[in-house]
Amino acid sequence: MASMRDIKRRKGSIQSTQQITKAMKLVSTVKLQRAKQNAEKSDNYFRCMYSTVQSILSRTKNLNHRFLNSDGNGKKAVIVITSNRGLAGGYNSNVTKLITQGELKDQDLSIYAIGKKGKDALLKNYEIKAEYSDVIEEPVYADAMVICKDVLEAYEKGEISEIYLAYTAFKNTVVHVPTLLKLLPVEVDAISPAGASDEGSAQASENPGEDKALMNFEPEDEEALDLIIPKYITSLIYGSMVESVASENGARMQAMDSATSNAEEMISNLTLLYNRARQGSITQELTEIIAGANAIS
Repeated sequence: MASMRDIKRRKGSIQSTQQITKAMKLVSTVKLQRAKQNAEKSDNYFRCMYSTVQSILSRTKNLNHRFLNSDGNGKKAVIVITSNRGLAGGYNSNVTKLITQGELKDQDLSIYAIGKKGKDALLKNYEIKAEYSDVIEEPVYADAMVICKDVLEAYEKGEISEIYLAYTAFKNTVVHVPTLLKLLPVEVDAISPAGASDEGSAQASENPGEDKALMNFEPEDEEALDLIIPKYITSLIYGSMVESVASENGARMQAMDSATSNAEEMISNLTLLYNRARQGSITQELTEIIAGANAIS
């Protein structure tokens, strides 16, 4: 059995750690409330932009545009959104697993990293084309525009042939869904972002005649898509950053709550061990005193 001094030192160390985890939980809770509000505010625009562009393209035929077609040459680019800090449970690792163990596994990828943890995890096996670690602290739409511009320039130059987005969709405080979404070339039948409603598909089934109406562009289709698609990609990047921040703080709050509870359990066990060791020490001293008294008499 460990000595009383060792148990006391261990208990003090865990108590100090518990104070830190409690403080981190409180900070994450406050940040989560603000991030959750931002995610809820942008959610409707995020989903509506996605469904609207999909609806436009589904009603378009024989349209040849550089953002809708790819020659298949060049690398696949992935915009990976993680955090700059750890201690958030499996939040960061779940996103990187979409790359290392998902459908893009073993492929030649160019990584556009938003967040240091994702960059560090993928650095050994993939090319880090660009890093935007600072923007994830306080996501703004202007930052999403910069990222969109960079990836679209690489796409138009032929350096990349496909663009994907890996992020964590925010369902609620305890449910966060790692999501891999294809941005370019735009696929009409692509899976919608995690959490998107099925109202659009339900309405389509109720009104099948609407699907037959072709889309008319004003101005010309190419000019219109030159404006729509960058806006569409920027909106998806911004929406995913906002949801990722909310997911990160939710995951960190849960992780720190679990750590605090585990620390409380360990402190309780160490207190019991300390009391047993103390009782054993007292019993030993009494036994020695009694044995000494008997020897004298």
